[in-house]
Amino acid sequence: MERAAKKDAVEALNEVFKTTSVAVVAHYSGLTVAQMQKLRTQMKQAGASVKVSKNRLAKIALEGTDVVAIGSLLKGPTVIATSNDPVAAPKVAMEFAKTNEQFVILGGSMGKTVLDVNGVKALASLPSLDELRGKLVGLLVAPATKIAQLSTAPAAKLARVVQAYASKSEAA
Repeated sequence: MERAAKKDAVEALNEVFKTTSVAVVAHYSGLTVAQMQKLRTQMKQAGASVKVSKNRLAKIALEGTDVVAIGSLLKGPTVIATSNDPVAAPKVAMEFAKTNEQFVILGGSMGKTVLDVNGVKALASLPSLDELRGKLVGLLVAPATKIAQLSTAPAAKLARVVQAYASKSEAA
């Protein structure tokens, strides 16, 4: 690589590291091109990205970022998976590692927190941001749905429900 190309690569990696919330480092030695393409596709679908770069350039790009702690993991043929969703990259990486023995997760970083392999596994087991939002919306909509069901019920049924609440509050 020429010096100018190296400088551009470092700047691009630095920008990625500054904007990411989580980074996962893994060894990929022995993976075929098709397997790497599959990993890239899965990461892209989850809203994450995969970067393969020279370790020396990646270490330079890490300086001044929150994920600087992963620099010690950059030894040998490494791939760095990043995402803004704290769960996306670890989840895809763990699923890919289960089906491909050559893909070995070394660790990662979430913000300034360094993660070992178990930390990455723990992040991967959490529900994604979209799943959490869906659950929250479901919880917020549930009371309104119950009120709507009650208001459409026959008047006698509604009266029994109101009477039950009244007797419940008197007993307490």
